[in-house]
Amino acid sequence: MLAPAAARRAPASTDTGPSLSIRDHSYRVSRMKLLSDFFPILLFFIAYQLFDIYVATAVAIVASAVQVSSVWLRRRRIETMPLVTLALLVLFGGLTLLLHDRTFIMWKPSIVNWLFALAFLGSHFIGERPLIERLMGQAVSVPTPVWRRLNLVWVGFFTLAGLANLALANGFFSAEAALVAAAGQADIDLAQCAAQFGGSVLELCRSAHGKEQLWVNFKLFGMLGLTILFVIAQSFYLARHIQEPAPQPMEAN
Repeated sequence: MLAPAAARRAPASTDTGPSLSIRDHSYRVSRMKLLSDFFPILLFFIAYQLFDIYVATAVAIVASAVQVSSVWLRRRRIETMPLVTLALLVLFGGLTLLLHDRTFIMWKPSIVNWLFALAFLGSHFIGERPLIERLMGQAVSVPTPVWRRLNLVWVGFFTLAGLANLALANGFFSAEAALVAAAGQADIDLAQCAAQFGGSVLELCRSAHGKEQLWVNFKLFGMLGLTILFVIAQSFYLARHIQEPAPQPMEAN
């Protein structure tokens, strides 16, 4: 025989408690992983403020390599995405340092985001499960159509993130090109504009430096903020569709 009070309380408990618990846990785990992933970018930002973009690039390469190595030492395995990110950072960052050209490191975030967009999009048509389900399916159980919709949303997020980075980078490239044409030299220390130029060329130098700073700020604060907001929205979306076990009736003593 069912205990009426317990039977009435059981559904209410399972309707809210597990969803909120899973949502909060998912958000906390995602937030910690995001903060860890953005740690090299934070060091890049600090090094840029203290030195310049070239020192910052070298710091980011070393920090990312140390981060990936530490994960390997702790877990004896590394996910594909951090490896791809590190490989592209070494490639584009190395070209920036070797050729003393900011273009490569500024293009890198767009390339990374678009490669991730292609990977997520490809998994939508190839394989049994979309990539987002493979990454999160062990922690959260939702219907397959929900995973597929969320997977496409991530495709859109990565695509737009790459375009936003490209827009800011192109803004700097245009300002730099105008400065180089006016100054008649290519290798310019943007942090020392006042010591090198005067008049209209000084204004062009300051404009280029400001656009470089804008790109650096977006790389840390803009992308981190947008990603955290996106993950929070994802957590609420998943919580609405979580598949929970049916409540078991409680028998009276």
